[in-house]
Formats: sequence, structure tokens, C-alpha cells
Amino acid sequence: MSFKIVPVVMCGGAGTRLWPVSRDTMPKQFIPLLGQESTFQRTMRLLSDASIFGQAIVVTNVEYRFTVLDQLQAIGLAAQIVLEPVRRDSAAAVATATELALARDEHAIVGVFAADHVVQDGELFVETCRQAGVVAAQGRIVTIGIPPSSPATGYGYIRPGAEIGDVARQIAAFVEKPDAARAAQYLLDGYLWNSGNFIFDAMTMRAELEAFEPGIAAPVADAVTKAKRDLDFLLLDKASFEGVKKISIDYAVMERTQKAAVISGHFGWSDVGGWPAVWDLSEKNPDGNAIEGRGYVLDGANNLIRSEEALVAVIGLDDIVVISTRDAILVTRKAVADKVKDMVALITAKGESEAGAHREVQRPWGRYLSIDLGVRHQVKRITVKPGGVLSLQKHFHRAEHWVVVRGTAEVTRNDETIIVHENESIYLPIGCVHRLTNPGKIPLELIEVQVGSYLGEDDIIRIEDIYARA
Repeated sequence: MSFKIVPVVMCGGAGTRLWPVSRDTMPKQFIPLLGQESTFQRTMRLLSDASIFGQAIVVTNVEYRFTVLDQLQAIGLAAQIVLEPVRRDSAAAVATATELALARDEHAIVGVFAADHVVQDGELFVETCRQAGVVAAQGRIVTIGIPPSSPATGYGYIRPGAEIGDVARQIAAFVEKPDAARAAQYLLDGYLWNSGNFIFDAMTMRAELEAFEPGIAAPVADAVTKAKRDLDFLLLDKASFEGVKKISIDYAVMERTQKAAVISGHFGWSDVGGWPAVWDLSEKNPDGNAIEGRGYVLDGANNLIRSEEALVAVIGLDDIVVISTRDAILVTRKAVADKVKDMVALITAKGESEAGAHREVQRPWGRYLSIDLGVRHQVKRITVKPGGVLSLQKHFHRAEHWVVVRGTAEVTRNDETIIVHENESIYLPIGCVHRLTNPGKIPLELIEVQVGSYLGEDDIIRIEDIYARA
């Protein structure tokens, strides 16, 4: 293969099927569901084979930009990180990647992959991508179809058509998610699951987008042309991108083009679409129980138990899921776990903040965890990564006390610069201009006690910020 595939990873979505671990503020692609690395990190490692792939493009949104950067740095990889100013579904993301790839090479071959899928045989996955790339170079848009392991009703299906060479086939039809009886028949008839991952000739994709959806192609091209650098990111032009039609690439192109092909992927694939899928992929004890954290099962089998902090004890139950986070607990039978999204909708309608937000909040400089919240006080545990710098800021309604429990803090307080060591504290009165920096080589951890009449995050007046949030 004389060319390299430009891998594009889409990770702007925020799924609810894995609530309460996955939420809007930290969705499933950034969470270590299986092992120590997130599915995003696992995907990026798969796409780092320099013999097949070129430099990756990651398409995400402004809210997740620092999470993407941090997770790439943690595994020693780099990518071109592209920020969508508003969410516009997968067709816009594919069009964006197409334009960026063509700016590199007018003969570019592009592979588009989801950040929240899991592949079990990485070598076979890479080889499948190579084979798909060869077919795509003939002016094709190649989807990777997965041979079904069961008559699943949660996936779209592909009906393969005539053969194209040795490994690919034409796509006779795309089929929406079927009922159980129809899914069973599809299994017998040799249909494939639609994985949503595909590889294509960039000029072909551009031409098809221009033909079928000019309302996507033109404004995306304009948004890319007018894009601006923002620290380590490429920010698409908001005015242009807001005009892009919101539609999936399946509806926009794949179900309409005559240039689609499918190649079978036998590498062990899962979209990790719910807690039963996590159980399927997890290591289990002899009773079939998959346990992470402080979980215990007595007289029960085939359960998934996951606990961040609390001790979870289960007695005499089979085939259930118990997920315990710092601020929410989910208990469900695996058979009805697909209703988790309905539960999230219910608690969202009731105004429960836990539906979409975690108590631990990620920031570009580190993170903070709200430990206690009262009428006039709040206690946080703040962690600042080495070299992390909080914004120069002030508050109109609260004072703060900082106690360093690990590492060393460099604190700016009005005109002073003060070094605060472990087991030392500093007081920041209302209205003072202050900044916190970690000048050390290890994470800085401190306890912050806020006292005041209003404790909201919007009482942060940023004066200066290295992360361009001021």
C-alpha cells in the first residue's frame, strides 16, 4: 500500500446508556470502562501504527478539548484536534475531516472511527483497515461490517451485494434496527451489523456530499477555511458551522451513494452500548460475576458490580447491574438495562443535576471534587497537575481558605507571591486578586474551604488565563 490512511476519531458525543459513570461532563469515551485506559485512548493506540496510518485527526467539541489533549499526552500520542463550535451530527464531522485530509493530500484516503468502540484483535483490525483502504483507493466508500454473533435488535444492518475483488462487496441495502424476529432472519441471511466505521477516498466523499447535501459541504468548507488556531486546537468558524445541516453520515451519503462497499471485520467488535456489553467484555469470576471496586456477591451469578467508593454487597441475585458512583447509584436487571437512557430522561426532567454532571469536575489545569456544600460554605478537594496554572481571578461573594495536603503551591495574592508547603495554609479574602500554580514535579493537592453568601462557579471573574478562558 503506497499511501497512508488518515485516521479520524469522532469523540464529541455524550451517551447516557452507561449512566451514572458516563455523563455529559465526562462521557463514556473518556472513561476507563475496561482496564486502565479509556476507549478513546485504546482507539488512538490502534490507529498509531505508522505503517498504515498517518497523523490522526480528532473531532470533538470545545467542552472536551482539554480532556482529549490530556488523554493523548498520557499515552504519548499526538493528533490534530479539531473543535466543533456547535454539535451537528456525524455528516458534518466527516465533511470536516474530508476537507482537512484533502488539504494534506488531494489523493487522501480517510478512515473514520468512533472513540467509544472496543476492538479485541488489534492486529486484525489494522489489517482489515489496510484492505479497506485498498478498495477505497478505487473511488469507493467502504464500511466495515461486523458478522453478527446474535440476532441483536440494537444495531442497523447491511445486506451485502455483489463481490468487489477478493475482500469487499457492494452494499445492496442498509436496514434500520429490526425487531427480534427480523433480526433472527437477518442472521440466517448473512447480513452484517453496521459498525459505523468506514474508510473512503476523500475526493469521492467530497463529491458525494456536494451532490447529496450541498447544505453541508459548502458551509463546512467555509468553516475549515476560516478556522483559527486556539492554543493546541483548530477551532472551526462558528458562523459558518452553525449553518450546517444536522444529519448523520448514514442518511446524508451512505444510504444514497452508488459507491458504497462493505468489508467484513472479524476482529471482535463492540460499541459498548450499555452495561450488559461491559459485563460481556469484563473479566469474571467462576460464578460469572464481574466486579470492579469494593463489591461482593453472595449466592448470585452473572452480575456486574462497579463501585467507585462505597462497599456494595449483593445477596441472592442473578443477572443484575449495580453501579455506584460518588453521587448516584444504578440498580437494574441486565435484561432491561437499555432503559437506563429513559431513567436519565426522567431524572433530567426532575431537575436532578446528577443526570448530566459529576461531582468531580475536570479542568485544563487538573480537577476538583465537591466534598461538602452548605448554605454559606463549600469544601472542595483540588488537584493541580505539575505545571498547571489556574486563572488570575477574584470573587465578589466568597472568601477562600487553602490547605496544602500534598506538593507545593505557588500562590499569587494581590501583589504578593507566596510559597505554601504541605500542612500549611493561606487565606484569600473576598475581592482579592489571586492565582494558584503548581511549580513542582508531582500533583498538588489541597483542600479549599469557601465561605460566603454566594458560592456559584459564575462568581469567578477571570482576569488572565493561559487556557484562553478569560
